[in-house]
Amino acid sequence: MTLTDASTDSALEVLAASLVTHADREGPLLPILHDIQAALGQIPSEVLKPLAAALQMTEAEVWGVVSFYHDFRQEPAGKRVVKLCRAEACQARGSEELAEDLLRKAGISWGGTTADGRLTIDPVYCLGLCACGPAALVDGRPVARLTPSTLQKLAGVA
Repeated sequence: MTLTDASTDSALEVLAASLVTHADREGPLLPILHDIQAALGQIPSEVLKPLAAALQMTEAEVWGVVSFYHDFRQEPAGKRVVKLCRAEACQARGSEELAEDLLRKAGISWGGTTADGRLTIDPVYCLGLCACGPAALVDGRPVARLTPSTLQKLAGVA
């Protein structure tokens, strides 16, 4: 995603502030990326080159970190973010069927956001709620023992 000039200026301001905050820290890349993500809802491509230069890294090294970690986004997430557990314990309790149904109703695939920007559905691999599966995080809040109707209501597609 390419930002507007005003948005690019804002992104560069967030980057500059984060660089100051983490200047004395060893290995500041992840905290800086988290700051950018928290402020902007994504890691815009416009910050990669100046961030790499400031940390004496290559742009490819920074991009490698951004693309490796699933919580870093290059596009903004939906207003509601549902992270469904896909680990074996939840699968044994029916999470795959729940997921297929929710994805179909939302009209998106894993990692996708609805066209109106109201919902993003991401996979996660174990939330530590194995005895209470199927489980999910809805806007960062853990929910367990999900049923199709509960999950659809929480996701806003009921």
